[in-house]
Amino acid sequence: MKDDLSFPPECYQPGDLVIAGVVSHLFSPGDFVSFNEPPETKSTDKPITALKNYQHVLSLVFAVKEINEKPSILPNITLGFHIYDNYFEARMTYQNSLDFVSNWHRFVPNYSCGIQKNLVSVIGGLNSETAFHIADIISLYKVPQITYSFLVPVMNYKAMFPSIYQMVPNEALQYTGIVQLLLHFEWTWVGIIAKDDDQGIHFIQTLTPKLSQGGICTGFIERIPSALSALYDLVALFDRVEIMLSSFKKTNVVIINAHTHTVFALSGLMYMAILMGMTISAISKVWIMTAEWSFVSHTFQQGLNTQVFHGALSFSIHSSELLEFQNFLRSLNPLYPKGDGFIRVFWEHAFNCSLSDFDMDEEKQAICSGDEELENIPGPYFEMSMTGQSYSIYNAAHTIAHALQAMHSSRSKYKYKTNEGGGDHLKLQCWQVLPLAVCNEKCHPGYSRKRKEGKPFCCYGCTQCPTGKTSHEKDSDDCYSCPEDQYANEDRNICLPKFPNFLSHHEPLGVILVFLALFFSLITLFVLGIFIKHRNTPIVKANNRNLTYSLLICLALCFLCSLLFIGQPHPVSCYLRQTSFGIIFSTAVSFIMAKTITVVVAFMTTKPGSRMRKWVGKKLANSVVIFCSLMQVGICSLWLSTAPPYPDLDNHSLAEETVLGCNEGSAPWFYYVLGYMGFLALISFVVAFLARNLPSTFNEAKFITFSLLVFCCVWVSFVPTYLSTKGKYMVAVEVFSILASSAGLLVCIFCPKLYVIVIRPELNCKNQLIKKINRQ
Repeated sequence: MKDDLSFPPECYQPGDLVIAGVVSHLFSPGDFVSFNEPPETKSTDKPITALKNYQHVLSLVFAVKEINEKPSILPNITLGFHIYDNYFEARMTYQNSLDFVSNWHRFVPNYSCGIQKNLVSVIGGLNSETAFHIADIISLYKVPQITYSFLVPVMNYKAMFPSIYQMVPNEALQYTGIVQLLLHFEWTWVGIIAKDDDQGIHFIQTLTPKLSQGGICTGFIERIPSALSALYDLVALFDRVEIMLSSFKKTNVVIINAHTHTVFALSGLMYMAILMGMTISAISKVWIMTAEWSFVSHTFQQGLNTQVFHGALSFSIHSSELLEFQNFLRSLNPLYPKGDGFIRVFWEHAFNCSLSDFDMDEEKQAICSGDEELENIPGPYFEMSMTGQSYSIYNAAHTIAHALQAMHSSRSKYKYKTNEGGGDHLKLQCWQVLPLAVCNEKCHPGYSRKRKEGKPFCCYGCTQCPTGKTSHEKDSDDCYSCPEDQYANEDRNICLPKFPNFLSHHEPLGVILVFLALFFSLITLFVLGIFIKHRNTPIVKANNRNLTYSLLICLALCFLCSLLFIGQPHPVSCYLRQTSFGIIFSTAVSFIMAKTITVVVAFMTTKPGSRMRKWVGKKLANSVVIFCSLMQVGICSLWLSTAPPYPDLDNHSLAEETVLGCNEGSAPWFYYVLGYMGFLALISFVVAFLARNLPSTFNEAKFITFSLLVFCCVWVSFVPTYLSTKGKYMVAVEVFSILASSAGLLVCIFCPKLYVIVIRPELNCKNQLIKKINRQ
């Protein structure tokens, strides 16, 4: 019984020994797994092909054909091949790997009945992720795997997958080449685009220090989503395009870690940018692509306008010119596939035609004749000469064949003899594998060597690196601290970039504080409007309306100045936020003090022969406000002139985050400002408390006393809380204190008056005030 799964196109040739291959040149845009419903077992969309990667299939087919035609290699043995495409998906990679170690299209590993494949090796892995997914399955069966991609070196893959081998040159040469190319053209300000996965992170972390060593600066770093399904989320897509366009304005040279996935995703983003009204010249850059680059079919990308990639510079893996290979390509005919299930899709996409009348779409494509010439396909999409990755696959097939030849030859030279007497006495001669002679295994990355007491120096133990330190190599003698802007991962074998930490407008806490600031400022202006509208009523007149108006304006500004604390710190915001709040709030407290002193002096002049008569009037109030405010202005001016605040990075407070904040420049000056505000509030509180027994019709001292009591409670609790928090929560504490103290003044002083003005207007008349005075 066959498994209820779809088996996508494959390329197969039987043989005595079979080489398996996993390539990546097809993908179906509609086949992504959403995890909200069971996945489809069959493909729902016609696949799209990366034409350049189809040459990976042909290079393996050509290599096996060449080996079988040489009588000097594996005589009387025919090599076969079995090639699958993983559709750039882990799911298909695992399905292909299971099929290699199972019978023909039956996912029952180790089941011996049925057609056997005689698998000897697997060639595959366009990237690290695919290579390791293949190794997860076939390494269990000790099947050798040869990959033609750069593997992420920070992973200890040799320990996990000892049977995996690479057929590519040292990746460090590519980074050196990129730096030399940039220095040759004197490009010292560049951007970087990479896929958002382990390989992309490794590319960024490896390339960035080399650029810095060469005197080259990075203008921006963008990461393409690792899941192609993310490109179908329109909201996220438009956000990504806007971010990308803002980044592109920073530099004219962009380095791309150009995997097929990355180039396809970037092409889609470019297409969206053009649809949003951007011109090609505005988004065209000097593109520097790594050796893995490839475009999808040019028929699919006709609407994407690849003109933006014109003039791109690309690195390539070493390859040799094989004329026989070009003749092999010319001999291909889609009408006679010879076991190649991929050629049909490739041919239709390459020449924009159909091999069947049933598959023709609404655009009425022409029918493929089979005589189309591959030389006519544009070079960026398909090359007649063997590419670097195809040459690596070609060399991998020959490596396997020569290894089999060496094994066959060694078997004919070395045999074991059994003892024909009693017992099984064997005479073995070991070859190929060197014996091990070590005291203990090497320490893995993330550990350091520790000498064992009483043991020889070659015997040692492995101790995990302490928190905050890493080791990148095996048998490291010591662990090393990460740079200040990085932190050690859980395995302590790699340093990761720290995340920025600041109170943002977009996070819930920042949104709540912004809303409160705007809400209270609007409420304050609303109260001001009510007082202006009822300015001729007794209750407004009795409470010194000019001072009241000024106090309300200051409170509204207090609420608004808290917005300077929210968002990423900048020089201007750091320079202004503490001093502006200190001056405005001190002025507000000065108005409260002036109102209280004016009432006290007014009642003192009612006594016969009082010398305070000359102080009654606006002069006293204005003098109090100006004097108290100018004192705070002087303190702030001295602060800004001697040690002004500035943006600062704190890499030590939090282990995995870099705190973006404002350095106050001088902590004493910061506390001088707060202390002066507290001093004014205390004086106002004492004066208001002493005036609490004056006639209540004219006296708001009780309300002022309570409001200043709230103010003092808020700021007394602020200091220990502020000193005990770190990062964005420290800023949130200060913003909350500003809003709470300002709201306390607003509510406690003005709510009783609003109650009379709005809800009990009958009490806001002269007769009622006179009656109340008479009762007192």
